[in-house]
Amino acid sequence: MNHAHHPPDPEIVALASRVFDHARRGDTRELTTFLDAGIPVNLTNDKGDTLLMLAAYHGHTDTVTLLLDRGADPDRLNDRGQSPLAGAVFRGETDVVRLLAARGADPDTGTPTARQTARMFDQHDLIALFDTP
Repeated sequence: MNHAHHPPDPEIVALASRVFDHARRGDTRELTTFLDAGIPVNLTNDKGDTLLMLAAYHGHTDTVTLLLDRGADPDRLNDRGQSPLAGAVFRGETDVVRLLAARGADPDTGTPTARQTARMFDQHDLIALFDTP
């Protein structure tokens, strides 16, 4: 039996690309439709970014809420070892940071961690947020 590696179906690639665009742009309603249709909530792109990572990095609290409600893993790292929480800290998306932290995202996972990133940028309110038990 020959299990040659087939290139991915261009239609599937185009569909996935659309789903990631919705996460990046914060198109919560469109993303809901795809998730309802069975798109995996922890789908990753070629860089290992989840839908949650893209939504968090671009500051879309509604989309982040949807993805977390659907069971997205808040601590899933991308191929560079970055967490969604650290990405949101890096971008200064404080509302998303607070939301992820409230929903149990780990400030000490990834490289650099969200806590280290907050220290790097002297974001004292976020450092205090992470230090609160």
